[in-house]
Amino acid sequence: MKEFCTQTAHAIVHDIGVDGLIASQAASKSPNISEKAVAERFSKAAHRYDKLASIQHTIAQQGLQNLPAQLVGKALDIGCGTGVHTQSLNVRGLHAVGVDIAEGMLALAGTNYPHLTFRHGSAQALPIDNNSIDVVFSSMALQWASNLHCVAQEIHRVLKNGAVAELAIMVSGSFEELTLARKLAQLPEAITPLPTAGSWNRAFRDAGLAVKRVITRNYVDSHSDIMSLLRSVKGVGAGETGKQQKVLSRQDIKKLSMAYHNIYGEAGRLPLTYRVCHFRLEKNA
Repeated sequence: MKEFCTQTAHAIVHDIGVDGLIASQAASKSPNISEKAVAERFSKAAHRYDKLASIQHTIAQQGLQNLPAQLVGKALDIGCGTGVHTQSLNVRGLHAVGVDIAEGMLALAGTNYPHLTFRHGSAQALPIDNNSIDVVFSSMALQWASNLHCVAQEIHRVLKNGAVAELAIMVSGSFEELTLARKLAQLPEAITPLPTAGSWNRAFRDAGLAVKRVITRNYVDSHSDIMSLLRSVKGVGAGETGKQQKVLSRQDIKKLSMAYHNIYGEAGRLPLTYRVCHFRLEKNA
């Protein structure tokens, strides 16, 4: 029988220094993210996701490369989206199952890969049996969860003893260029704050998972103009997911463009940074 996480959300935030040590900071609540809003946003993005999500695919490919060379058994792809990376796991010889909260994504995944199994469900209440998974994979999905401890506990629950997880998670420090440009343009902040690498590290350890390796890497996308940049964020379902935000007027967009170009536009391209932690976890007996 599955025993889903019901813990109240809270986390102790830590920062991982250059030397790999963890320096404790102040306690912090999880970001106010609505799962329903996330599901709706990504469902709407489903049919154009693969065309727009080039940087996300780059990050996922790195995550797949980080997996052990020899893989056998059953794999779980959390936040499987359109199923592209679930199929990659299948090609590696694993019996892969994809889970996602966005029904629009799952519908497309089922059409594209009818030979694979896809299930509707949350990373905080996985529709997967206890101790049944040999490899958990996830890329650019878990940052939208509101309860880090529930996610960690669910991964621990479904993994077999000795099994591994390879997770690529966007963390605090992402989209800093857009945040600064909005501030300079005197526009309200519109990106939901993301957890730090340290807060994820603590959640995994608290759940009983061994953190075997953490690689933090900045992936920089670039755009010719501000509208292209904003569409890249909205078009893949990312961005603000907790509360309704005011729609930018033409004047707002003009101010934002000027601010972005003034800070970052010397080379004629506008950068947008995704800060990603690649975690390797292991469930010990």
